[in-house]
Amino acid sequence: MTVTAQLRKHLASGTSLVAPGAYDGLSSRLVELAGFQAVYASGGAIARSTALPDIGVLSFSEVLERIEKIVDATTLPVIADADTGFGGGPNVERTVRAFERIGVAALHLEDQVFPKRCGHLNDKTLIAPSEMCTKIRIARQALQDPDFVLIARTDAIAVEGFEAALDRAEAYIEAGADMIFVEAPETLAQIEAIAHRLPGLKLMNMFHGGKTPMVPVETLAALGYQLVIIPSDLQRAAIHAMQQTLAEIMRSGDSAAMDDQLTRFTEREAIVRTQRYLALEKG
Repeated sequence: MTVTAQLRKHLASGTSLVAPGAYDGLSSRLVELAGFQAVYASGGAIARSTALPDIGVLSFSEVLERIEKIVDATTLPVIADADTGFGGGPNVERTVRAFERIGVAALHLEDQVFPKRCGHLNDKTLIAPSEMCTKIRIARQALQDPDFVLIARTDAIAVEGFEAALDRAEAYIEAGADMIFVEAPETLAQIEAIAHRLPGLKLMNMFHGGKTPMVPVETLAALGYQLVIIPSDLQRAAIHAMQQTLAEIMRSGDSAAMDDQLTRFTEREAIVRTQRYLALEKG
């Protein structure tokens, strides 16, 4: 079964598919080993992994190269953050074709002006709904696999208000989006209203410390959200762990006191499948 067919099957299961955010091959592999059924290639986490903020600084080629590594490291469907498509209509066509070519199973495009900002930052600017609808139609025409999931994201709540965000979402569905992603709802009532008003597949961005309140996955499934992404929690956990380890090395000269918090050498090598690659040399 193709990864796109796998994803479609999960989305039709009646539950909410949880996709933790990865930002490199290792984090992608760990998501699969933990037992999840999909990986989210987080544009924000990819940007921050280069010590840059999520404000559209990385180029299309830089993002594509990283997402390819995320895809290669897992057998799971990868849902990719394609930002604004990295420009206008021609850029969108190129982005969609490239993402499909490297094996992505789904991607989302957003209606911010390029370069964009993280969805939970302030002072965002949007393109006109008609321009976003054109981007969606271009993306749909560019796709070859009918199972590929095209997701349209709107950041309009923080810019134009909640009703305008719903109006945009409806227009994006009509333009050809398979799934709708209304970014950064601020109350449970808004989360419920999105689910009740918008038809078809829906995505919820859910992470600790953002503008959106935490809602149990079971509740989101009951409301009709088929996909839940958790973009940055893995990276935030990794940052904290590295800070603690560095502090201990600075204090004592080594990390021996943190032995119980460090992955064993053998486990690390198993995760990256060292023995498999060494066996290839033996024929």
